[in-house]
Amino acid sequence: MATNPEIERRRTFAIVAHPDAGKTSLTEKFLLFGGQIQVAGAVKSNKIKKTATSDWMDIEKQRGISVTTSVMEFDYKDYKVNILDTPGHQDFAEDTYRTLTAVDSVIIVVDGAKGVETQTRKLMEVCRMRNTPVIIFVNKMDREAKDPFDLMDELEAELAIHVRPLTWPIESGPRFKGVYNLYEHNLNLFQPSKQVVTEKVEVDIHTAELDNRIGKDLADKLRGELELIEGVYPEFNVDEYLKGAVAPVFFGSALNNFGVEELLNTFVEIAPSPRPVKAEEREVMPDEPKFTGFIFKITANIDPNHRSCIAFCKVCSGKFSRGVPYYHVRHDKTLRFSSPTQFMAQRKTTVDEAWAGDIIGLPDNGTFKIGDTLTEGEHLHFRGLPSFSPEMFKYIENADPMKQKQLAKGIDQLMDEGVAQLFVNQFNGRKIIGTVGQLQFEVIQYRLEHEYNAKCRWEPVSLYKACWIESDDPQELEAFKKRKYQYMAKDREGRDVFLADSGYVLQMAQTDFKHIRFHFTSEF
Repeated sequence: MATNPEIERRRTFAIVAHPDAGKTSLTEKFLLFGGQIQVAGAVKSNKIKKTATSDWMDIEKQRGISVTTSVMEFDYKDYKVNILDTPGHQDFAEDTYRTLTAVDSVIIVVDGAKGVETQTRKLMEVCRMRNTPVIIFVNKMDREAKDPFDLMDELEAELAIHVRPLTWPIESGPRFKGVYNLYEHNLNLFQPSKQVVTEKVEVDIHTAELDNRIGKDLADKLRGELELIEGVYPEFNVDEYLKGAVAPVFFGSALNNFGVEELLNTFVEIAPSPRPVKAEEREVMPDEPKFTGFIFKITANIDPNHRSCIAFCKVCSGKFSRGVPYYHVRHDKTLRFSSPTQFMAQRKTTVDEAWAGDIIGLPDNGTFKIGDTLTEGEHLHFRGLPSFSPEMFKYIENADPMKQKQLAKGIDQLMDEGVAQLFVNQFNGRKIIGTVGQLQFEVIQYRLEHEYNAKCRWEPVSLYKACWIESDDPQELEAFKKRKYQYMAKDREGRDVFLADSGYVLQMAQTDFKHIRFHFTSEF
């Protein structure tokens, strides 16, 4: 692992969860402890209606959901923490999958009443594929929640990972008294307050002091449960956690700032510093002296006044310095960056240097695509940033002929973000947008209008799936394209895409054309 102290102290992680499990509230509280914000977004004063710090797009504020991953960094104790708050809504899953390629560990937030939900299961699969270490935070314990032992069983079964509680709740809902910290052996008593940090009590659970604090019945129940935990779950082993084999579990209430500090303290202590990253050519170690990094996300219009795009670059090794020329592998040319930035959601500051593990924003005027690599001259390609085959399609048409240019630019920049994919039908030349969820269409329409001053309208097109095709037999490929010419399209890279209008048609095509390879992600 890294030996450089700057790299050692980096902690880069994503917070993932099902919509409404309390991800954004948890991010806010982390920032509160990191001293980055003084008031969390949930606090509403009469004059100012605050929205969550990490939701900065207008549409996010209106709907109360996150639709894009936001990147924030802060210092806590001796550590430099980079958080990526991801969208929970399944229509934005692709953004979340890509984000998981840029982090070293993950915190999964689970609602104490609802338990594990479908989206959480999917995200866990991505973590498992990459052996990413996971910590689970069971949120909303100040509301009625499932029995904690049932929750532990559900987490093990649904997420297919061993779990080990590091804090344990005393009741839930109106009877919620707090949690006992098994890692530090102390009791944290709950006071419902969004701004005050809870009192901690060093208490020996085998003495009468515990009875005085929480009442004899609850004290006896807690002693019994703790004994059961020690009997059922093996001792917590940090190496097993780092291998992705066991997930420590914490209980609390993010909204009331309860249990969050324990989570953060344990997290910075046990979470991994930047890990090696696999490139196609070799494995890149974080403490190599030379800089390497890849673009995992592009956001258009972070600053509406400047209409600029920002490419998010994950630094994989070495040190990035402002103003130094770096090699852009795909374009085969050298670029300098005079104003690289780091983020506190939308508030960004220019940075002079960044180390492995950091996420930096590079101004982008069409230079970058998702997956691009920057190095100090070495030819490297970082893989694992797939675009998935879309499942919903609509024709996009210009609703205001005077704004053709704005619309073209808007579509171009939004497609660069990877929120959706653009296909041009070879038969009639019409533009088709493909997405993984219905909400994407609304977001695109809203952003085109509010950020690019362009109006679009959607027209229905009945398609089942888009798949990229290739073949070593040019004649068969030609024959296929002739037979299916109404359903052939090109993507933005100019690659052939077959737009199948039903599952049956796709199956028949695969049976009839044996030498054609059909791909369902854009990486092949």
